[in-house]
Amino acid sequence: MEDLKDLLPVEAVRLDVRAADWREAIGAAGRLMVETGATTDEYTGEMIANVEENGPYIVIAPGVAFAHSRPSPAVLRTGMSWVRLAEPVEFGHESNDPVTLVVALAAQDSAAHTSAMASLARLLGDPATAAALAEAPTPKALHAVLAGERPKDDSEAFTAPETSATPEPPTASAPRAASLHKILTVCGNGVGTSLFLKNTLEQVLDRWGWSRFVTVEATDTISAKGKASEAVALLTSREIARTLGDVGRPVKVVQDFTSTAEVDAVLRDTYDV
Repeated sequence: MEDLKDLLPVEAVRLDVRAADWREAIGAAGRLMVETGATTDEYTGEMIANVEENGPYIVIAPGVAFAHSRPSPAVLRTGMSWVRLAEPVEFGHESNDPVTLVVALAAQDSAAHTSAMASLARLLGDPATAAALAEAPTPKALHAVLAGERPKDDSEAFTAPETSATPEPPTASAPRAASLHKILTVCGNGVGTSLFLKNTLEQVLDRWGWSRFVTVEATDTISAKGKASEAVALLTSREIARTLGDVGRPVKVVQDFTSTAEVDAVLRDTYDV
């Protein structure tokens, strides 16, 4: 698996980019991946079409959009780009607009970039690092933060509710197999935002000590409908929840895919703890 610094070279970082709307913002991120040899121009159109078809679910956190589409012949190699906007733009998201950061991903498959997604989810979910990324004066300085040269902060990004103790391991109340539960994280394509949410959920499960009891699978909307019966619950965005409809299992909406506190609350609601 490739690391974040390998998939996102400094040449694929642009700061203070001006865009009139969300299409231009995604277009700027797409051009960087073309310039660095990750994609052809057609992939930029595919990323825009993904939002037109599925809605602004790619706005995964306040101010952050994660542009991507399915693997296709327009992807020459797995790669990423980073565009920090000079002025925020509206994507149409109910709670996370306006967007000031567009991170784009082009994936040849769903496996090669999982390590990079885990790293990025942790970086964006850490307040000190997120602030350093927002304030970086140059692409080189921002890339250094992404490579791990970030401010030290004794406080952890995750803060559990003060009155909530670590829950007991899950029982047979949800699936048949009490020893191993499954939760699906769902997005339009199964290779981008669902991986973000998967990584955040796994951080919470690790802190609870539940990782050996609950597996998390990132998937797309079509596959999720077929796999729903295997799961305790499906976690996704509001837009994708509407697309899924009634799948016979609880569909839980998460607004901020980088927030371990929000995912903690959703998980407690799922297991009634």
